[in-house]
Amino acid sequence: MQHRIIVLGAGYTGATAAGRLAKRLHRDDVAITLVNAEPDFVERVRLHQLAVGQDLKPRPFDEMFAGTGVELKLGEVAGIDADRRTVSVVDAHGAGTQELEYDTLVYALGSGWNPQGVPGTAEHAHEISGRAGALRLRERLAGLGAGEPVVVVGGGLTGLEAVTEIAESRPDLDVALVARGGFGDWLSDKGRAHLRKVFGRLGITVHEHAAVTAVEADRVLTDGASVPAAVTVWATGFAVHPIAAATTWEVSDTGQIVVDATMRSVSHPEVYAIGDAALVRGPGDKPLRMSCASGVPTAWQAADAIAARLTGAEPPKVPIRYFQLCVSLGRKEGLIQFVTADDQTLPKALTGRLAALYKEIICKGAAWGVAHPTVGSMPARRRRTVHQPTGTARGDVAGQPERTVEAAA
Repeated sequence: MQHRIIVLGAGYTGATAAGRLAKRLHRDDVAITLVNAEPDFVERVRLHQLAVGQDLKPRPFDEMFAGTGVELKLGEVAGIDADRRTVSVVDAHGAGTQELEYDTLVYALGSGWNPQGVPGTAEHAHEISGRAGALRLRERLAGLGAGEPVVVVGGGLTGLEAVTEIAESRPDLDVALVARGGFGDWLSDKGRAHLRKVFGRLGITVHEHAAVTAVEADRVLTDGASVPAAVTVWATGFAVHPIAAATTWEVSDTGQIVVDATMRSVSHPEVYAIGDAALVRGPGDKPLRMSCASGVPTAWQAADAIAARLTGAEPPKVPIRYFQLCVSLGRKEGLIQFVTADDQTLPKALTGRLAALYKEIICKGAAWGVAHPTVGSMPARRRRTVHQPTGTARGDVAGQPERTVEAAA
């Protein structure tokens, strides 16, 4: 009987994990199902480009996973029964709700925008955490006339990339950024100076140390001012999908699934969580930030651990660390801020057109890596799973008590 592996979510982490598992395990031994709401891969790190009218390269999953043995199930995850080990999926083609059973579950539903309870945000603000939101913003921006005000709320990576992309593509608009803290205060002196230079060149007004108290149809209210806004873009961070918190899995106060070093749930060993959905601790025992840079290594770790446990090998435990923060500032400028392994800012930064090229290579490499999940890692051959007879316990295999391992034929 095949071991049933279900991967929920096909963003950077879920798609990578599914592809990596397919190349690690023999298809006669496992059935891998990838559940996703959309039929093609969304480059989330480029959604600010989509929002300003740029078209992104289509990446259909049926082409990406052709010949791999991965079965794509299009639909929305409606619920998970952790005790029965089932997932309820609302079929995207209108065929109703289907219940899928799993032996191993990889949870990669990721995160969405976080209104943070600020009054009026859900009603009046736009978000770019998903393709649907980016397309709605695209339509709204296209309808603005010259001189109309656009406000981006959030001084982190998403906010910086969104506001510079908008200002560069629409120099006729009055573009502003509202940041709770100091403008670029998490960057090095060199990085912060470059940021101010680019913002000045693009004509972006900055309101720093300004906490937003409400969003209205035509303005953003802060604790000290009223900022006119025909369009408000909310980019203050992410919140995880709420489904995990509704299960009996152990989750953190942020709703992230608590995992061990192999991305395995500490409460339910048949469950693995990756990307934004997982509470992963990196160097210095600090939780990893929600990002593609954090998520893809967790997908590698989880897939390799599952494959190892199913084939009777020792699960690898590869430390996850940081090297840099990559920020696009429109299509012509960029900022690469180098950091320590535990994400502390270093004095060194790369700026200008070279940094923009660097970031573009990173983005292209991330998308390419989803379609080639085992490149750079050896071996990539498909291994047979082990027969699990009753016998002397020796650990665990993919969520079951691990027993004496017999070589597979």
